[in-house]
Amino acid sequence: MLKKKNYKFWFCTGSQDLYGDEVLQHVAEHAKEIVGALNDSGDLPYEVVWKPTLITNELIRKTFNEANGDEECAGVITWMHTFSPAKSWILGLQEFRKPLLHLHTQYNEEIPYDSIDMDFMNENQAAHGDREYGHIVSRMRIERKVVVGYWKDEVVRKKIAGWMRTAVGVIESSHIRVMRVADNMRNVAVTEGDKVEAQIKFGWEIDAYPVNEIAACVSDVTEAEVKALLDEYYSKYEILLEGRDPEEFKKHVAVQAKIEIGFERFLEEKGYQAIVTHFGDLGTLEQLPGLAIQRLMEKGYGFGAEGDWKVAAMVRLMKIMTEGMKDAKGTSMLEDYTYNMVRGKEGILEAHMLEICPTIAEGKISIKCQPLSMGNREDPARLVFTSKEGRGVATSLVDLGNRFRLIINEVNCKHVEKPMPKLPVATNFWEPLPDLYTGAEAWILAGGAHHTAFSYDLTAEQMGDWAAAMGIEAVYIDADTKIRDFKRDLMLGEVFFK
Repeated sequence: MLKKKNYKFWFCTGSQDLYGDEVLQHVAEHAKEIVGALNDSGDLPYEVVWKPTLITNELIRKTFNEANGDEECAGVITWMHTFSPAKSWILGLQEFRKPLLHLHTQYNEEIPYDSIDMDFMNENQAAHGDREYGHIVSRMRIERKVVVGYWKDEVVRKKIAGWMRTAVGVIESSHIRVMRVADNMRNVAVTEGDKVEAQIKFGWEIDAYPVNEIAACVSDVTEAEVKALLDEYYSKYEILLEGRDPEEFKKHVAVQAKIEIGFERFLEEKGYQAIVTHFGDLGTLEQLPGLAIQRLMEKGYGFGAEGDWKVAAMVRLMKIMTEGMKDAKGTSMLEDYTYNMVRGKEGILEAHMLEICPTIAEGKISIKCQPLSMGNREDPARLVFTSKEGRGVATSLVDLGNRFRLIINEVNCKHVEKPMPKLPVATNFWEPLPDLYTGAEAWILAGGAHHTAFSYDLTAEQMGDWAAAMGIEAVYIDADTKIRDFKRDLMLGEVFFK
């Protein structure tokens, strides 16, 4: 399902004709060399495309509008090799509608002490030109990413790579469509929100369907299709019968196979990339979708439980941003369940009734089939596993009535101290930074939800850059968080986003 689009990023170099044709030729050659090195480095997830040097108002405006209209262009990287009068950029910047990165670099790494003269100074003055350009972008209040450093530096390349993934998230946000199967859980506040404002801000379409409309699609799945998927399940996962009759167990698993096929077919036919379900309204479905939803998330679909469409969209968005990442550790919806408050062993047990994405699993993945009191249906099959260790980022997008806020918490995922043999669900265990007590207090003060969109593979910086590009508030909970300062930041946010 998750198909990588052939996105590209344009590299636009600024200069002017004051210095003559020879200098402009050098500018173009240097820009091409930089673009070639970036592409050859293997650090960037998407190709950088060199564009002719921009020296006039007309050419800048034309290039930026061409970028707007090019579906493969996910953003523009700008660099002022020499001095480029910033007024020339005004119309182009006014009309540009895609992510923008200002690469503040220069062709030479070191000052050529023995040979430097005024000709060199005139040709190599990014320290001058980039400040002129940066001033006009700031004056125009245009959101952009600034990366500073030498272009051959691996740190610089990795910063560009991280921004590229954020930029693709910005572009793809307007293509996210969430299918709501029934509504959200009764009287729950945090899973609600302004769907119209979400479409205005993020481009998300959030549509509702009667549960039996999708259940009918499930009913149309053939026995042959179910058998083929069952064979895949039984070859891929460990089967934990736990005393159940093998044939009876298999029938329960077959229901999830049928749901997976039917749901995916419906999503594909209708053009949706994310889905929410709710155990309170299952219509004619035989089970609450569990294993089926886990498998759909693994394929790249977003998911939110109990009608939580914001989480569904964010999970989809974060899966897009991490697509194709080497050694990716996974992205999933999670829910805060219970704390361990033993000093020195603090953490939050993350899980859900059934629906955790197996991309975050470590080690074996098993199929269990056990009763579930909620939903009033037969015993649902689900994938059970424990999650990887390592740093991650948990996000919560909340609707505060007058604005959206993205809460971004860096977390440290750990193994639980002891096995939990009676808990038949997938789990993750993490300690929020800076510690459980400060992190949880800050999360509650910020109005964070109990559902999160979590990833091992994205950074707080990337998620904050996405929020900035969307024009919404972002608050960070990390190793530097102090409650007094955090409260002040929330108060400032109230003023700024009023």
